[in-house]
Amino acid sequence: MKKDTLDYQALLPEVDERLKNSCSKEQEQLFYNNLKEAGFTRRDFLKWTSMITAALTLPPIFEPRVAKAVAAIAPRPTVIWLHFAECTGCTESFLRTINPSIEQVIFDTVNLAFHDTLMMASGKRAEEALDSAIAKYKGNYILVVEGGIPTKDDGIYLRIGSNAETGLHRLKRISKDAKYIVNFGTCSSFGGVQAAYPNPTGAKGVHDILGCEVVNVSGCPPNAVNMIGTLVHILLFDRVPPLDLSYRPIWAYGGRIHDNCERRAHFDAGEFVQEWGDEGAKKGWCLYKMGCKGPLTYNNCPRYRFNQGTNWPVGAGHGCIGCSEPNFWDTMAPFEEPNDKAGIRIPAFGGVEATSDAIGELVTGITIGAVGVHAAGSIIKAKAEKKKKEEEKNKNDQNNTGENK
Repeated sequence: MKKDTLDYQALLPEVDERLKNSCSKEQEQLFYNNLKEAGFTRRDFLKWTSMITAALTLPPIFEPRVAKAVAAIAPRPTVIWLHFAECTGCTESFLRTINPSIEQVIFDTVNLAFHDTLMMASGKRAEEALDSAIAKYKGNYILVVEGGIPTKDDGIYLRIGSNAETGLHRLKRISKDAKYIVNFGTCSSFGGVQAAYPNPTGAKGVHDILGCEVVNVSGCPPNAVNMIGTLVHILLFDRVPPLDLSYRPIWAYGGRIHDNCERRAHFDAGEFVQEWGDEGAKKGWCLYKMGCKGPLTYNNCPRYRFNQGTNWPVGAGHGCIGCSEPNFWDTMAPFEEPNDKAGIRIPAFGGVEATSDAIGELVTGITIGAVGVHAAGSIIKAKAEKKKKEEEKNKNDQNNTGENK
């Protein structure tokens, strides 16, 4: 899974120098005022800082540095957020919560120069705002991409804006001056549902088109924690986090759903839901036989969940569909049946524990058998030795009788 790594301890002096030169007391005060207005205390923020530091797999010594970077670095990073072929579900999941989250407060402090869904301007004025942002922040902005990009017939199947620019041309034009490219969602990461068979528009993910390094925050939709964590890493280190072979942050996508699932113990015990609504479903048993793709999927959903940590699909009673994996619409379907090509070995009746017990009984039986064989061998050997001694005694007695005569 791993593509590269960072020695974070060795980066401490660089981070301290960056914080020394970039932090602003005015920005820090503004940030804490925004937190207070949203109903959060400083203690709430420090708890969040501890969580995100751990999530990024940073040593604890980085906690105060993460807090300082998030609250005080100025100028704030500039984000240009583009939409292509998608449903806007990634933006919706990121923004639509009952109460403001700390992630939202942090995102509010970012210089969001362009976002199709959130900005008030439209048409020609929106395009002018985009061009102005590109020129003003050339070479320094973070480009966030949401949605797949049709490429067939020179991209004519997606046109955007008052100039009817193709999505393909728009991506190439704006990405060339970006400092970082972050793909938010599986569509921009790998093509998504638009790229599913037969893919009539030739839709692709950003990396497949540009060929340069990107950060894929995949998921349908992804978790807000994974997006904010990636932005925090860029803010703190001025570089992208270590990535796996699919250009996903290892800190977020380095572990399997299956290995961190709260239902894993039921899988090991051979306890499976056999049909929706059965006793196993009511008891929260494993959903693998109902199509759960957790053993094939890399993501941190069981840890951070959705809707401000309320729940996630498996917790709500439906199996994982593998939505953070490349081409999942084709490779993971049908979503409510096990993937026969995956080679997952399902524990037999009674599960791992029963198998262990059976092995234990077998070993015990072999041991007992071995003891029995050893005991029998010893008895036979003792009888043979006794018979041999008796024969030798009789032979000696006969020899002595002959000599006396």
